[in-house]
Amino acid sequence: MRKIVPSEWMQRIRNFFLDLDSRFDSTLFSSGRGLRELYERYSAFMDRFYVGRWKRWVFIEPLSEMATIGLAGGILMLALAIPAFRETSDEDWLKKSDLAVTFLDRYNNPIGSRGIKHNDSIPLEEFPDSLIKATLATEDRRFYDHFGIDVAGTLRALLTNAQAGGVRQGGSSITQQLAKNLFLSNERTIERKINEAFLAIWLETRLTKNEILKLYLDRAYMGGGTFGVDGAAHFYFNKSARDVNLAESAMLAGLFKAPTKYAPHINLPAARARANVVLDNLVDAGFMTEGQVFGARRNPASVVDRRDENSPNYFLDYAFDEVKKIVATFPKSYTERVFVVRTTIDMKVQKAAEDTVEDQLRQFGRDYHATQAAAVIADLDGGVRAMVGGRDYGASQFNRATDAMRQPGSSFKPYVYTTALLNGFKPTSIVVDGPVCIGNWCPQNYGRSYSGSITLTQALTHSINVIPVKLSIALGGKAGPKAGRAKIVEVARRFGIVTPLPDTPSLPIGADEVNVLEHTVAYAAFPNRGKAVTPHAILEVRTGAGDLVWRYDRDGPKPRQIIPPSVASDMAMMMSHVVSEGTARRAQLDGIPAAGKTGTTNAYRDAWFVGYTGNFVGGVWYGNDDYSSTNRMTGGSLPAKTWHDIMEVAHQGIEIKELTGVGAGQKLPKGSIAATNAPPKILDVAAGPPPTLTRRGVNTLIRIEKEMDEAAKTVPAGKTSVNDRAPPAPHAALPFPDSFASANGATASTPQKK
Repeated sequence: MRKIVPSEWMQRIRNFFLDLDSRFDSTLFSSGRGLRELYERYSAFMDRFYVGRWKRWVFIEPLSEMATIGLAGGILMLALAIPAFRETSDEDWLKKSDLAVTFLDRYNNPIGSRGIKHNDSIPLEEFPDSLIKATLATEDRRFYDHFGIDVAGTLRALLTNAQAGGVRQGGSSITQQLAKNLFLSNERTIERKINEAFLAIWLETRLTKNEILKLYLDRAYMGGGTFGVDGAAHFYFNKSARDVNLAESAMLAGLFKAPTKYAPHINLPAARARANVVLDNLVDAGFMTEGQVFGARRNPASVVDRRDENSPNYFLDYAFDEVKKIVATFPKSYTERVFVVRTTIDMKVQKAAEDTVEDQLRQFGRDYHATQAAAVIADLDGGVRAMVGGRDYGASQFNRATDAMRQPGSSFKPYVYTTALLNGFKPTSIVVDGPVCIGNWCPQNYGRSYSGSITLTQALTHSINVIPVKLSIALGGKAGPKAGRAKIVEVARRFGIVTPLPDTPSLPIGADEVNVLEHTVAYAAFPNRGKAVTPHAILEVRTGAGDLVWRYDRDGPKPRQIIPPSVASDMAMMMSHVVSEGTARRAQLDGIPAAGKTGTTNAYRDAWFVGYTGNFVGGVWYGNDDYSSTNRMTGGSLPAKTWHDIMEVAHQGIEIKELTGVGAGQKLPKGSIAATNAPPKILDVAAGPPPTLTRRGVNTLIRIEKEMDEAAKTVPAGKTSVNDRAPPAPHAALPFPDSFASANGATASTPQKK
């Protein structure tokens, strides 16, 4: 290096770095000395303000702590207020309203409505004095005195609830309730209550007290699909809110707390009892005397009888949610909020579904210890023709067809068998029904018995549990059962199962949860030659003026090919044997080819039948909301019978289409499942409720008897009477239980799905 660089250059470089180092050290020293001098000057200046002894602890320290806590509290309040104030970012928040939707059935007949049904054209001064006082006495007596939050009322409610050990009083002011109605949801969370408080204060700064009260009276939900006291007055009393009397005002004011619970068209005694509480509040608040409310107590309000207005409410709730999703896809510049929607529902099928479910539960529910049911009937495009979300919408608005998550049991197995067919298996492939374990879990068939070597068709027909587990192991190959179950989940997703499917060894026999709607419509891929469809309730959306803005066949999702048509045909053939010779014989339709699968879960908690024809697909579930066990109900009992009765009505007056893989009603060949030379077995069917005629059956028998009597009177002498004819052939044997092994009278004692 010294040879390359001259010595004088090396000396210059060395001097440069020495100079740089000295300058850096000097700067650090000077800066440190300057900062020390600055701190000393600051300390000397602040010493002038020093307060010592008792003055410091009495004045200075408390003020300092208050300032610190106040600053931290202000930052916290700002952080909490930001989410609330985001809700007010829309400049048109005061005019913004929910959708107003009128629903039509598939034939353009009105079936109901959802969304806003309010009239805000009545000035506050024109509301009856009794209605204003009843509302204030019940909801917020200090409304005109607080700043949006009634601190005293909130503390009183907390004390009362603590003494009662539960919720007895609400602490929300009218302003807070309006904030919730305008900006928030009904979820019971601390976050919502915080946002509600901030928005209430914000509203108080933007509107006068009278404007807030007017908005509350116009926007509050009042039950029956109505919003606002005027809409409720028309719905319940068939009159304007201007004309309601004291008793009617008390009943309306009582609806603010729980409109569904106290809606008079659903529970008139509860509504009248609540109105009496409102009258007590009027007296307690000093707004009226006991003498003034005495007449309203003696003559409670009467309401319009709307029991005959049987709207398909579970379906309408589902359809309304779908409309909101559709409208959300429209451009933000689109401001229309009133729509007329044509739906997929067929009210003839809907009524048949509702009546059948109610009849079955009324006759056999107690014997089977089953209290609830759900059913979905859809066409092969995915359009829902009928939906039963529960036994009584008035008692419970929870939709068990769309929101309840229940184990499907053996009705999940078609996805497993489809996966097997996609990976080289055939309906005639031989598998061994014998013991198998995955880790320390060893599934067993119903009754702990095994059938030996059988075909896949036999295994599906008699709902054998071991075979789907063995298939999952075979599908995984060297990668193990987990890989096989991953293939099954992937196929189920293709069919349209969107609910979570956790990977457990028992997944192939239906241990994971699904809902009735998606599980039912997923089966449509079998009669659709392998094309999956999306469940939907909407055919057309039009504005209030009649302009078409959305149409399913144009704007909705299209069918998608998920499995080869040959696999769909094979699966339909296999599943048709479940109906003709297996666990679902009660689902057989006269002259109509059908296929499907039963399902019964552990401890008989859930009973399913999901099936299809060339025209429709349908699913039925029975069970209990509290997950308690039924009395040995299987999918081949009430679910299959209910499916049969609904499908009979659905197929009336229509062209019966061919079912892929089964044909157009031809009789299935005998001996396709069991050996042709095998002697007939005497089935030992599990005990169940005694056969009982339905009311419809009794009426039919009476009508037939009358017709036979009339026919006998008209028969000429010498002719054979109707009553002299040969008796009809005996009925076919009762259907198999959900498992082949149960034919021998065995009982289940280990976890299994059927």
